[in-house]
Amino acid sequence: MHPSPAPGAPAFLRIAGTRGRWTLLATVLGSSVVLLGSTVTTVALPHIGDDLDADLAALQWTVNAYMLTLAGLILLGGSLGDRFGRRRIFVLGIIWFAVASLLCGLAPDTTTLIAARALQGVGGALLTPGSLAIIEASFHPDDRPRAIGLWSGFGGIGAALGPFLGGWLVDGPGWRWTFLLTIPPALLCVPLAMRHVPESVGRPQQPTVGAGDPAPPRRGFDLAGAALGALTLALATYALTEARSDGPVALAAAAGSIAAGAAFLLVERRSSDPMMPLSIFSSRPFTAINLITLCVYAGLGGFFFLTALQLQIVAGYSALAAGAAMLPSTVLMLLFSARSGTLAQRLGPRIPLTVGPVVCGAGMLMTARVGTHASYFADVLPALLVMGTGMVIMVAPLSVTLLASVEAADAGLASGINNAAARAAGLVSVAALPLLVGMSPDAYRSPDSFDTAFDRAMPLCAGLLAIGAAMAFTLLRRTADTPDARHGRAHGWLMEPPLVSRFAHHRALD
Repeated sequence: MHPSPAPGAPAFLRIAGTRGRWTLLATVLGSSVVLLGSTVTTVALPHIGDDLDADLAALQWTVNAYMLTLAGLILLGGSLGDRFGRRRIFVLGIIWFAVASLLCGLAPDTTTLIAARALQGVGGALLTPGSLAIIEASFHPDDRPRAIGLWSGFGGIGAALGPFLGGWLVDGPGWRWTFLLTIPPALLCVPLAMRHVPESVGRPQQPTVGAGDPAPPRRGFDLAGAALGALTLALATYALTEARSDGPVALAAAAGSIAAGAAFLLVERRSSDPMMPLSIFSSRPFTAINLITLCVYAGLGGFFFLTALQLQIVAGYSALAAGAAMLPSTVLMLLFSARSGTLAQRLGPRIPLTVGPVVCGAGMLMTARVGTHASYFADVLPALLVMGTGMVIMVAPLSVTLLASVEAADAGLASGINNAAARAAGLVSVAALPLLVGMSPDAYRSPDSFDTAFDRAMPLCAGLLAIGAAMAFTLLRRTADTPDARHGRAHGWLMEPPLVSRFAHHRALD
């Protein structure tokens, strides 16, 4: 029997109700804003470089500044919502993101653009955890799984359309509009949220396992941990990005990153309320899944960053054509991820998490055919279809296995850590790959030079996925208990796994 809200608390929302529909629309708009911020920019990079006379390192920072603050602060953003109110922090994140997007669109130089992108990531870290947590806290338990499915599905559509819309804008009014694109949905989202979304703090009203079971403790802030985690990523990214031009400083940054990382682990071990409790890694499957995630999403991050450039710089595609070229992988994910999660329940995690990365890696190697004047149907599409098939096989099983690897009360925390790990892996990959393959600062201005570096990079990306496959085969059991796939409907978008609210485990009890 489902509980009623506490006295004085607002009633649970229903999808059939007017307020429920408006609340769902507000959360979809909020998550779509972040997804657009993640996906529309890559196709614009060559035009940004030409317009602002930027070198390759500046283009890397245009991508990485956003991912850096988003990955480093996303766990803190969830805690702020729990403490001060999910709607309040969600709205603050939307406004922050919109202002930062305006600064990006008006940026007169690369320094301003990179700083504004970092601010965009802060806004994303504030609103991303809140969009799903609002659904978890506000909707009736009977409607919650369907609401989450709708939220995930519409968000996936937004992710799919991002590169296409970005390319259309770049070829039309210009690259600045790829940033301004996120402002209208943000401006629409704020009044919707303020009028229709109920406020909630702490742990939402949920069914419990048994009459005497205590509620999970509310997590507080770990400001020191968040700052040290972000500093670790920032210094590592600087060291990898600037190593070609500023060797001694980059070496010092690398040493500082190691020191900050060690301090982060020390703070997390000693904190009474850590952002990332190290005890969660006592679960061997959880640790294995995160190691696999690091390898897989590092390979994917490098692939999507370089391929969007390869299609434009070498193959001669327009920004719109390059954005549209990436659609098949996303469409396959939208259509078949739920079935893949069901299959993983029957087979266990080892087979899909071994086969999927290998298939993805094969698709990456096939992109060696994407050269000057490459044919889309003969050269590009087959590689992306193979890539998409591999992602379908591995992404949903990775998510459901992650949730099965920890106690139910830690499901949201585990999901947040995994999501941050995936973003950090993509961040480091985008910073490191050009250095590893000898890509010069002006390589993106020379088709021949970029093509040579791209051909060197794809085996490295495929190798990262092969390492992930080897880890899955070695570290995971042949079979494992996994959550019901009906409750794991949030498919993984292209550049990060789905983020599950810290209260999402209660869906299985509804």
